[in-house]
Amino acid sequence: MKRVGITGGIGCGKSTVVAEFRKLGVQAFVADEVAAAYYRNPAFLADICNLFGDEVFLPDGSADKRRIAARVFADSRALEALNNLVHPRVMADFETFCRQHVGEPYVLFESAILFDCGLDSRMDKTLCVYLDLPERIERLQGRDGATKEQIMARVANQMPAEEMMRRADYVILNYEGNPRQRQVAYIDNILKL
Repeated sequence: MKRVGITGGIGCGKSTVVAEFRKLGVQAFVADEVAAAYYRNPAFLADICNLFGDEVFLPDGSADKRRIAARVFADSRALEALNNLVHPRVMADFETFCRQHVGEPYVLFESAILFDCGLDSRMDKTLCVYLDLPERIERLQGRDGATKEQIMARVANQMPAEEMMRRADYVILNYEGNPRQRQVAYIDNILKL
């Protein structure tokens, strides 16, 4: 079974592309969704408290993800510390996921920071979803209500999209009107060989 990493800059439409692969029966592991569940784990929350202190918690004891995000996107060392806490857990869960899908031609591992954190070294192939920055900003402002400054702070902490494209084995251009479904089907056929 091949392991295929799928990545792209924030707001490029990775989730939409993953959904197209799922329509073809491809199993997909979405790192952000898996990591989100960790925030309900008491041991993980204790580790978060050790990293960032009590100020990143809400009165009910849950982690305030917005405060954590603001902190890590303003401080590269804090981001690295968070990644070092999350990534080993994510990769262990991905290994379990792969064992559950033995016999598939390939599975997807979706992560916005696939190349940034060297996770691509654990993949057989990589795929980048690309959309130019002005369109990504427009999408994110509409989807999340984020300001351009907030978006640019996140973009600044990611590898440039053009570098992701250069490093990827495959690229999907995710512009409106571009045949996304055909691009996915084409890559799916190659990966099943």
